[in-house]
Amino acid sequence: MKNNIHIIILSCVCLFVSFGLCDRGMIPVNPNVKIFEPNQRAMIAWNGDEEILLLSTDVSASESTMVLEVLPLPSEPQVKKGDLETFRKATDLINSKISIAPLARAGERTKGIPPPSGEVTFHKKIGAHDISVTHLLNANGFVDWVKEYLKSIGIEHEVISNEMKELIDEYINGNFEWFVFDVITLTEETVTNEPIQYTFKTKSLFYPLKITKTGEGNTSIELIILTPRLLADFPSLPIHRIALEHDPITITDEELRYLNEDMSGLLNDYKKMRLRIWKIEGELKSFDRDLIAR
Repeated sequence: MKNNIHIIILSCVCLFVSFGLCDRGMIPVNPNVKIFEPNQRAMIAWNGDEEILLLSTDVSASESTMVLEVLPLPSEPQVKKGDLETFRKATDLINSKISIAPLARAGERTKGIPPPSGEVTFHKKIGAHDISVTHLLNANGFVDWVKEYLKSIGIEHEVISNEMKELIDEYINGNFEWFVFDVITLTEETVTNEPIQYTFKTKSLFYPLKITKTGEGNTSIELIILTPRLLADFPSLPIHRIALEHDPITITDEELRYLNEDMSGLLNDYKKMRLRIWKIEGELKSFDRDLIAR
C-alpha cells in the first residue's frame, strides 16, 4: 500500500536549548556526501493506545545532494502538516509553570535543574515535499521500493548500504512494517523544514533512534512529552540515557487545546496531563535501540 501525500514536510525550528538528529534514516543519492542534522525537536502525545508525533529538524550536507529520508513506525500513520506554534506555546507554558511544578519524576532522577530557555530560532525554510507512506514486509521490498522510487525521478544507481538494509530488517522483524519516505535536496546551508505531524496506533510511547545509526557525529535531542501520567517502564533505551530537564508540570485540557487541537482530542478522556522535556545525547552510532516507554 502506498499513499503519496503532497504537503509541507518534516523538520524545523531550533527550540529550547539544543537538539539533534535521531528520527529518520537519511540516504544520500551521492554516497560520498555526509549529512548533518545538528538540531531536532519533537513533541509526543500518547494516551496508551495512540500517539501523535510532531517532528522537526535542521539539516545540511557536505555538498549539494538529493536525500531519501526514512521514518519507521509501528502502524500505518496519518500524516499532516504540523504547526511551529505548538513548540513555541509548549515552551512558554512550561516556563510559566516551572517554578510551581510538583516534584515528580518519569523514571529519571534530577535535581536543581534550570527551566528551559524558551528560545525558538529559524534557519531558511524548505517548502513542499513529496511524502510516501509504504507497507513493507521484508528488506528486499524496501530496496526494491527505493530503486523504483528513485528511478521514477531519474536516478538509477545503487544507494542502499548493507548497514541500512540490516536496520530495515531489524525493524520489520520487530513488527515495524510501516515506513514514511521523503526525498529532499540539501546543500551546505543549514535549512529548517516545517514540521510534520504523524498519528499512529502504538501500545508504547515510541520514538525512532536506531534508524540513524548510519550517521556520523554526536547529537542532542530534546523531546516534549505529554501523557496522562508519568512513565516508569523503559524496556528498550536504558533510562540513564534520558535526562529529565525539569520537574514535570500538570496542564489542563483547556491549556492543551491551546497547544494543539489534535493532541487535545487524543487525550480528551483526561482532565489533566503531565508535560515535560526529555533530553537524549550521544554519538549517532551508539543508538542501537529506539525509545520505548509506558
